[in-house]
Amino acid sequence: MPSFVHLDYPASHPGVERFESAMSAAGQFGKKLDNGKGLAGVLLAAMAASLLVVADQLIETWADDGHMMAAWVLLWLVAFAALAFLAPTTRQISSWILRALNAWSSRMASLRADERLWAMAKQDPRIMADLRSAQARTENEEAQSGLPLALTASLVHQPARWLWHV
Repeated sequence: MPSFVHLDYPASHPGVERFESAMSAAGQFGKKLDNGKGLAGVLLAAMAASLLVVADQLIETWADDGHMMAAWVLLWLVAFAALAFLAPTTRQISSWILRALNAWSSRMASLRADERLWAMAKQDPRIMADLRSAQARTENEEAQSGLPLALTASLVHQPARWLWHV
């Protein structure tokens, strides 16, 4: 009696493949939102809405006289003009806000890292000795270059200045 064995098993599970593709798509979606266009859109909507409120308040007294269609057209004209004229400004504002927030977060991360290093240096004499030797090396380089310590520290990335007052 002949019997046949077929060993054609898939190398990967289809559910795992779907999950991996979904996670990849979610990662791409997060990258798309990170470029500042979302913030620009929100700022544009806020500016246009505030401009429309002001235009509505101005047109409201005029529309009571029976010029409802002209008021409606004028209000839409203000809306589209606001979108057209405020879009570049909101993109610039949102990119400036994102750059400022990124710089602030990197400064805060650097300060937290310096504080952790300083706390470890207080506990471990080896780390404190490394910091003191780095301070002596910096002072030696300052003496050789003739530049003040503040300028040297700004030219070369160094931990926060308070760290060197050991």
